[in-house]
Amino acid sequence: MSAITLKGVNFSYDGKANILENTDFTAEYGEVALLSGHSGEGKSTLMYIVSGIIPNVNYGELSGEVMVGGESIKGRKMGDICRKVGVVLQNADEQIIQKIVEDEIAFGCENLAFPPEKIQKQIGIVCDLMKLDPQWKCRTLSGGQKQRLITASTLAMGQRIIILDEPLANLDKDGAKLLMGTLRSLAKAGYCVLVIEHRLDMVLPFVDTVWHIGDKTVKKVEDKAAYLRAQTAKIEDACPAFAGAGLLFALDEVAFSVREREILRGVTLDIPKGGRTVLLGENGCGKTTLLRLIARLYKPTGGKITQCIDEKFKQKPKGSRAWFKRVGVVYQNPDYQLFMPTVRQEICFGAKSEAYAAEIAELFGVKHLWERHPQSLSEGQKRRVSIAAVAACAPEVLLLDEPTVGQDYEGLCRMVEILNRLHAETGNTMITITHDVRCAEALCDKAYLIEGGVAARAGGKELVRAYFSA
Repeated sequence: MSAITLKGVNFSYDGKANILENTDFTAEYGEVALLSGHSGEGKSTLMYIVSGIIPNVNYGELSGEVMVGGESIKGRKMGDICRKVGVVLQNADEQIIQKIVEDEIAFGCENLAFPPEKIQKQIGIVCDLMKLDPQWKCRTLSGGQKQRLITASTLAMGQRIIILDEPLANLDKDGAKLLMGTLRSLAKAGYCVLVIEHRLDMVLPFVDTVWHIGDKTVKKVEDKAAYLRAQTAKIEDACPAFAGAGLLFALDEVAFSVREREILRGVTLDIPKGGRTVLLGENGCGKTTLLRLIARLYKPTGGKITQCIDEKFKQKPKGSRAWFKRVGVVYQNPDYQLFMPTVRQEICFGAKSEAYAAEIAELFGVKHLWERHPQSLSEGQKRRVSIAAVAACAPEVLLLDEPTVGQDYEGLCRMVEILNRLHAETGNTMITITHDVRCAEALCDKAYLIEGGVAARAGGKELVRAYFSA
């Protein structure tokens, strides 16, 4: 008996354009299956169908046979399906509802009527597994820690079929290996694990079966090695060697704490003007916090940040509207900055002109989504729209927190090409946080490793290579 079986499945959200057509797919107990493919091709849609989100929450026209655990899900309530299928969503913030880690993990177990002693045991097991402190506050967690939390919450419920939608998106290399090793162990114990992921270099060594989605259907990949080679080559840096043009930011013993939790304790580093700086480090080490301090979204609790953008900004502790016209910030979660009713209005909102906004939209491959609501897009499309909206403002400083998340390999290559092209054309200063080995070097002139609350190491592309090969 297969864990998941789709036969002749068709699905359309609007009753006009099909996302899936005559699709066949299987996933077995005892295996880790990978579903990969281009952004916006229907990977998440397939997950929604199997988990009952479609048609119980998201509506549309669904036909064909869908079997979960040997039973058809037709007419089944989502609560019944959820007892068999555990789902880790792509956007961690959409899945976290409690204030404290242990309460978040307990919530799903309580819904499944686990006795209190079992819930406490499950909390201990998964927190140890995912390197989480049960007392941590959810809102203070990094993106990678949130990803580990929602994974832990799903594993604690003990369903035998587990679907994970881009679980490695915000994880560092060690966290990715830890999670994939855990999923491999679960498969050996008889679970069915379906992973939807773009970071194939981290996933393929752990999977048994590979499926590719495209052209509205799903096909099994027979040659995994060739598929890996085609999707994981490192991206070359097209920018000329950086000569340096003075400093833009100088950080001296910068610290940041939230109540009793110390995140940064003394960061000293320089950001060169007109260069591309990459911040490396494990989840929770403070990279995003550091980026927000530079952007003046946070105020340091210790130390000093000196900027050389303009004299009029030097004495102002917080960012102003004029400041953010010159300093563009792309958040790790695009939902935090997409607020307009259409993609067109989103990209035009702060653009230097409507014509330039249209040009940038075309460059990022989102012009065909011009009249769509940003929140109706796939996560990869949202990411491109959020970056395009900031790029259309033509900022002098571009701060990028995980800009390549949710991109397939072709989209990743295109994203790096666009960012480097804009950098070359405008002479902007770029600061990028990334966990993706395929693109880190191509976005780097200078690199810092954040570790233990400080800038532990500095270097160039050689530091990036050393970090990812360690």
